[in-house]
Amino acid sequence: MSEITNNQPPEQDIHQLMKVRREKLANLQEAGKDPFHVNKYEVTHHSKEIKDNFDELIGTNASLAGRIMAKRVMGKASFCNIQDLPGNIQCYVARDSIGEEAYSEFKKYDVGDIIGIKGEVFRTQKGEKSIHVNEIILLSKSLKVLPEKYHGLVNTDLRYRQRYIDLIMNDEVKNTFIKRSKIISSIRRYLDGQGFMEVETPVLTANAGGAAARPFETHYNALDEDVKLRISLELYLKRLIVGGLERVYEISRVFRNEGMSTRHNPEFTMMELYQAYTDYYGMMELTENLFRHVALDVLGTTVIEVGGNSIDFGKPFLRITMTEAVKKYTGIDFDTVKTFEEAKKIADEKGIHYEKHHKKGDILALLFEEFVEEHLIQPTFILDHPIEITPLAKKKTDKPELTERFELFIVGRELANAYSELNDPIDQRERFMAQEELRKQGDAAANQIDEDFLNALEIGMPPTGGIGIGIDRLVMLMTNSPAIRDVILFPTMKSVDKGSQ
Repeated sequence: MSEITNNQPPEQDIHQLMKVRREKLANLQEAGKDPFHVNKYEVTHHSKEIKDNFDELIGTNASLAGRIMAKRVMGKASFCNIQDLPGNIQCYVARDSIGEEAYSEFKKYDVGDIIGIKGEVFRTQKGEKSIHVNEIILLSKSLKVLPEKYHGLVNTDLRYRQRYIDLIMNDEVKNTFIKRSKIISSIRRYLDGQGFMEVETPVLTANAGGAAARPFETHYNALDEDVKLRISLELYLKRLIVGGLERVYEISRVFRNEGMSTRHNPEFTMMELYQAYTDYYGMMELTENLFRHVALDVLGTTVIEVGGNSIDFGKPFLRITMTEAVKKYTGIDFDTVKTFEEAKKIADEKGIHYEKHHKKGDILALLFEEFVEEHLIQPTFILDHPIEITPLAKKKTDKPELTERFELFIVGRELANAYSELNDPIDQRERFMAQEELRKQGDAAANQIDEDFLNALEIGMPPTGGIGIGIDRLVMLMTNSPAIRDVILFPTMKSVDKGSQ
């Protein structure tokens, strides 16, 4: 068994403790009191509800269930602390209240066991809000030893692999995932209120398009065909806009066969929406309102603290073009750069690495990533991206080398990506062909031609605005979490040897 905390008993002692727990279970089973044969337990209250409404509930009876997190046996009367979903509460367990046999059994319970208790809400002499237990039952026997109480689960790798223990031992972790659920629910409520319809689109597809990323590949045995896990939700949602569903969104998993970092997990949650008869300015307004709504709804404020920065969603979000941003932080005015050779010279002078297949617009994007992103602390829309990196957005009519696209940056992280969607099937085919050429040159992340999507565009797609928001990064922001693994319940981990914990 892997080491769990800095202050746990030696490994041989842990094995002995687990052996004792199994012996206790065997004794219960022999006595016809197998806790695993208990099928249900009526819960009338939770710990937080009792504490929050204590003056109203004092003197009344309550039924709770939870995990024993602490236990003190003192002769004829004892205390234990049980933990349920919203919190924990102290329980006073006396022999005279529950009976000698039940009290004898209670004294053998272990930290980690799950119990049900019924009793009267009261306050101890020391002022602790508690339950005076008059009935107690063992609902599940814990056969493992939890990490030492005051130091918790400190092995970071083990925390991610055994999230169930992490949730038990670390209240802040549990609260992060409760907030995650509330954030997603808040997004749904907001979009539903704006007339959007939630839909579901295929996860397995012959053509994983909609983003510049390498897909996972698998084989569909029933069809004897190779298929890919989707890297984006975009192309199928746009087909629905063609079909007349004017406002659609999907919140679901997407998969990208790429590296892992504090901001990247190969399997992550994306929200994409598409709205007919609007453009990327409409998407900016929607995005700003959505972020403001979620902050107020879930956190109760539009001002949040993230990594030592005070982020204010109540103020209008900043808007600046990518060219203006690069000029602001590097002094380079890309409007005056006319040729790829000039762009390459600038990249060389700035120490920017670029690939053979890159073009002038790619250099602008690379300069932005290297010199600008880290400075974008307050919510900032970066507008008008080069066409080379945006194969699915409309060109700007006055600057056809740029597209009607924005990305939203907060504390140096990209949180959203939006377009005035390209609805010209002829232009789209040309851009797909350019992407295919990049694939031939070795760019495995380039888009492939999607003939069915082109057919949909030829049927006719109205002017449309679309946006994608990384849910995991949004949760990182709203919970001040430093790494994406901290907001994904079961993040991708490298396999361990068989037998490891």
